[in-house]
Amino acid sequence: MDFNVFFIQTLWLVLLVSYSIIVTFSTKRLYNYLIKKGVKKNVAIYYDRKIVHIFGGGVSTLFVPFVFDSPFYPLVIGTFLSLFTYLPYHKGKILYWVQTEKNMNDVKFCFMWGLIIFLLWYLLGSPWIAIIPPAMMAFGDGVTGISRNMIFKRRTKHPIGNVFMLAVCIPIGYFFAGFEGLAFWGLIAAFVATFMERYEFGPIDDNVLITVTAALVLYLGSLYGSLF
Repeated sequence: MDFNVFFIQTLWLVLLVSYSIIVTFSTKRLYNYLIKKGVKKNVAIYYDRKIVHIFGGGVSTLFVPFVFDSPFYPLVIGTFLSLFTYLPYHKGKILYWVQTEKNMNDVKFCFMWGLIIFLLWYLLGSPWIAIIPPAMMAFGDGVTGISRNMIFKRRTKHPIGNVFMLAVCIPIGYFFAGFEGLAFWGLIAAFVATFMERYEFGPIDDNVLITVTAALVLYLGSLYGSLF
């Protein structure tokens, strides 16, 4: 392995982890602002979570194909950020502006981000396909949550949010899957991920369902090839 390449990619790993942590802590200011404006605590937390989804997870996802040549780097990032988000729960000192004791969905977000990129990239050899499910989880579910929060002022699974999510996921799936000639499968993944976002089964939350189902569609698509 070229040491210079290893050093540069390790530096990018550190930068993306640091960036995500900075985004997480920067949302504390928005939380304080919203609370002063009379916004309910759970609504303010939900806004912050979705902003971290988009600007932390989403932006980092877009860097992956450009700065890494191995799926192990995103796996390390996801593992580290999973620990970063889990430890406050474990210690009983949650990041109150972005976390709630009722669930640890942010931990699952980080874990699934790294795991799905690793698996799809390892199995299919394409970072462009690999980033589609986490991009849908980050940008699609992020926009979904913000739109619902703005309309209903509470956490809900109202289908209006899925309309916004689909509008975001369709171009993500079509564009990135198109690099491998699987644009139509990217569209199918967008519809499936958007549909599955509405469901949660105990500890299996929408972060798991979105990424796993979209990944399965894309994997099947790679086996069958282009439909047109």
